[in-house]
Formats: sequence, structure tokens, C-alpha cells
Amino acid sequence: MAVINLTEARIRGLEFGSGTWRDEQVKGLMVVCHKTTKTYAVQGDVRRNGRHIRTVRAKIDRCDRIGLREARSQAKALMSKIQSGIDPTANPDESGITLKKAMDVHLIDKPLRSRTKEGYEYHLEKYLKRFANRAVVDISRQEVRELYDKLRSKSGQTTAGSVMRTLRAVINTAMRLDETITANPVAAIRIPTNNRRKVGALDIPKFFAEVEELNPIRRDLYMAMLLTGARRSSILQIRRSDVDLVNSILTFRHMKTGGPMIFPMGQKLTSILESRLAADEKIGSPWLWPSPGASSGHIVEPREKGRELPSPHECRHHARTMFIASGVPYAESALLLGQQLPGASGGYVHPEHLVEHLRPHTQALENYVYSKREAGG
Repeated sequence: MAVINLTEARIRGLEFGSGTWRDEQVKGLMVVCHKTTKTYAVQGDVRRNGRHIRTVRAKIDRCDRIGLREARSQAKALMSKIQSGIDPTANPDESGITLKKAMDVHLIDKPLRSRTKEGYEYHLEKYLKRFANRAVVDISRQEVRELYDKLRSKSGQTTAGSVMRTLRAVINTAMRLDETITANPVAAIRIPTNNRRKVGALDIPKFFAEVEELNPIRRDLYMAMLLTGARRSSILQIRRSDVDLVNSILTFRHMKTGGPMIFPMGQKLTSILESRLAADEKIGSPWLWPSPGASSGHIVEPREKGRELPSPHECRHHARTMFIASGVPYAESALLLGQQLPGASGGYVHPEHLVEHLRPHTQALENYVYSKREAGG
């Protein structure tokens, strides 16, 4: 690749097919002599934080369309971009993508629940704010380690691990969009898995005694949590219209696995919800568990301070255990808890077609719970 002081006359004199000729005056400017055309181009190294990202060549125009002065002016502008770390040949959204932009794409691409999305956005605003408007490719392993250590010290291991998982997932999305990102810096740290929640055995008579002291709405809510094993978001966001007393069916519309779930109620739960609907009809709320003082219009936290009652997730643990104790097979109990069955064949099972098949198992759970209550444990 020869270097010459380009002039209009010398460019006209260059032979077609003679290769590439660099300009002495403007760094990066060159004339490329193809078999039938001559074009101006610019070539330079894209660097960020002292690291070589790539060498790029950008075409300016054909030599018979623009003059040398215009070519030099455009070359200087392009080289300015290249030297500032911008690849002029790449799509702007795919070169030097920022963490915030990657987060936006991640939340659109992934079928996440609204609560999960809120968690991602909270992490970005609260803990990852200093990275938000930076190019992901510039986030170093050392910076990630320092942030992780700081979070562990200030906010604890659980928060630190959760933020790092968010950062790791978003950077993985960024890597699909920006080919200049060759590795995920979060891979440099070891994020311990969260300890499994320890849930002791449920003292059923004590549970009933505690529940009976609650106000009627919360009392019935607790019974519904125990007799369904539903997740917190699923049980709390039930509307009155989701209760079908004629067919003894409860519809959960907020499911982790996506789509609604039809739950066949046993006799006790049907009776509880029938009384609840009648008692709350005068309130005029669309929610099954109304709370006029809450911004959502429904109860958002079932537990009351000072009471030793299980959380919604602990009720789910207890329901899973008592399904087994009452003789319900593994597959049926998993379906009643809104879980997907493992393996390829699990995807072929449609619980909504098995409502009446599953009903005896919800009744078996109720029978077990109330028999333990009457027996005193």
C-alpha cells in the first residue's frame, strides 16, 4: 500500500486495478483503484479505553463524483469518529451499545412478568446507575468486582447476587447486538446460589387458631392460600369474576408460566369463596380480596405483624407437602401448583383439559387439612 501526496492530477493518472494509495496529508484517507472505478475511502483503528476494538474501512464516494478537497474534509470527519471509538460502518444501535439501551432491548425481548421488569429497572436506577449510559464494551471486570464487593458490604449477599444476575443477563443481550463485546465481565466473579428457604412443618390446629383471629377477608385469603398453594401474585390478583361457583372453578390469570390457569376447587374452598363474594358484594370492588385503602384496590401483603403465620410462599411449600401426604401423585400435584412438567412430554400436557381429573386431588388436600384440624395435629 503506497503512500503519496494525492492531487487531482495524480488520482487521474492512477491505473485501474493498481490497488490502494494512501494520502500523505490526511491520515486514513486513501484511493482504492478497482478494475473499473476509483473510490475514496478512509481506514482507521477503533479503540476504547486504550483497547483495540477493530480496524474499519469506510467508503466515501467515487473519485469521479467528488473532488479531493471534499474527500479530505469527509475523511477528517470520519477519522474523528473512529478515533473517538465510534465505528462509522456499524448501525448506531449496534456499536458501543449502552447498558441502558441493552436493558431496554432485554425487557422487550424477554417474556418477563411486570414485577420482574420492575426489579430490573430498579437495579439499573439504584445500583447500576453509573454504568447506565456507558458502552457495555467499556465495563471492565475490575469495575464489576468492585461493585460486587461494595454491594456485599453495604446491602448484603442476596442483593449483591441479584444485581449481578441482572447485569449478567443484560450484558448477554448486549453481546448479541454488539459484536465488539467479546466477553461478559460478570463471568469474572462467582455468584453463590441463594440458600433454599427452610420451611418447618405446619401445625395445622395452630394455623386455624391464628387464622380465625384475623379479619374475615384475610382469614379467607389465608385459607385460599393453603388450599391452592398458589403463588403470591396469582392469589392476590384474583377478581370476583374469576370465581365460578356454579362449576367450582377458580381462574388464576397472573401465572409465572404465562397464560391463565383453571383450578378445580374442593367443597370447602367453594363454600369459603361463596360466603366471601356475598359478604363483599356491597363494597363494589372488582377484587376478590378488596382493600380500599391500597392503591391497587386489593390486599398486597397478607401477613400481619405480630402473628406467626406463614407467608404465601411458605403456604405453597406446605400445600406441596400436603398434596403428597394426601396421596396425590407427583404430576397431578405439580399441575395444581401451576408448574410445568419436566421433559419433552411435559409440554404436551394441557392442565385446562384435565380439570375434572384434577378435582379429586384438590378435594383430597382439603380432606387431609381438615382431618388434621379435627384430630388436633
